[in-house]
Amino acid sequence: MTFSTIDIDLDSMRASASRTCGMLKTLSNPDRLLLLCQISQGERCVGELEEALDIHQPTLSQQLCVLRDEGLVATRRDGKRIYYSMASKEALAVMQVLYEQFCGSRPTRAKTTRAK
Repeated sequence: MTFSTIDIDLDSMRASASRTCGMLKTLSNPDRLLLLCQISQGERCVGELEEALDIHQPTLSQQLCVLRDEGLVATRRDGKRIYYSMASKEALAVMQVLYEQFCGSRPTRAKTTRAK
């Protein structure tokens, strides 16, 4: 019996696991997750995010700051307005999977009845 071995770079895997855990920790806050759901659909200004999600100051600014500090979003200023867009392709990919699994349209399950 022959086993194929996979050459695993454990140090590289640990670094990737650490980065991944950091991103998942950032995503684990409901307000930040909602913000990323909106921003992943396209660039949004702060006012649009506040109106769409009913998240108000100072919470909105605090959560956007966390997302920016973690490198998940980027900002652009236009006059007095600040616009947010996705900066992390990895976070965007995760958001797409989360949307498909938890938010996308799903077929309705038929109720099962037990035979008597």
